Amino acid sequence: MKIEDYQLLLDLNDYGTIRKTAKSILISQPGITQRLKYIEEHLGGQIFLRTPKGLLPTPFGEVVLTHAEQVLDREAVLKERLAQVEGKVAGTLSIGASSLYSQHFLPDVLQSFTKAFPDVTIDLVTGVSEEIRQAVSSFHIAIVRGEPIEDYESVHLLSDPLFLLDTVPQGKGERPLIEFKSDPGFQKLIETWMARGPGILVKRSIKVDHFETAKQMMKRGLGMTVLPESIIKKEKGAYSCLPLEMEGQAIVRETWACVKPGGRALPQVEAFLEHIRKEGSG
Repeated sequence: MKIEDYQLLLDLNDYGTIRKTAKSILISQPGITQRLKYIEEHLGGQIFLRTPKGLLPTPFGEVVLTHAEQVLDREAVLKERLAQVEGKVAGTLSIGASSLYSQHFLPDVLQSFTKAFPDVTIDLVTGVSEEIRQAVSSFHIAIVRGEPIEDYESVHLLSDPLFLLDTVPQGKGERPLIEFKSDPGFQKLIETWMARGPGILVKRSIKVDHFETAKQMMKRGLGMTVLPESIIKKEKGAYSCLPLEMEGQAIVRETWACVKPGGRALPQVEAFLEHIRKEGSG
């Protein structure tokens, strides 16, 4: 069997139907059906049950799929080691990045990086920093906000001051506070600042899924929200904007690129770190 056969089996398991798989990997449905038939005949058993709701792995298939994952993992490790021996910047670079950084900075970084190193394949996962931290072992590089990851080598990318934005001047009565999904460190910063008595009265909380949603709701007068400077450059001069400070110091959110121990020995990891140091903070 070829590496492509193992990848096809995992794609079928992920997408659940031959039709969805064909649409995703740009191979015809008859071509996939024929290839799956060959694989099952070669291995001597049925890998998937065809049901009205899609493909379901058989017990035989579950063993095959586990093996397929191991084969692809070993293939990736082999390519990384070969690239390391040759000193060639190639192979797969797995990145886990915070939502804010991946939306506002990473597209430009990846565009220029992939242009400079076309032999590197990017495997990217985005989410709030807490989600990236929990899955950190899955990535070569984890880009998180707040504190750097313990026991990882960390490269500082960005210091991001926080501001309270509203359509009306702060202190003009009670106002709803629009909160967005974030990690506990960010929430603790806001709660600590509020508790230190800045004179802001919170009427109630409105919880939304994303910082961009919070910004758009604020702009429509639905309440106030705390946002980092990196995403409000256009709004700072148009709305009431109060910098968050404690003891005369600005409250900031740091952004870090964290690398697992030994990770910089991979040429693609080292090349990306050098690249992001030059361009990653915008």
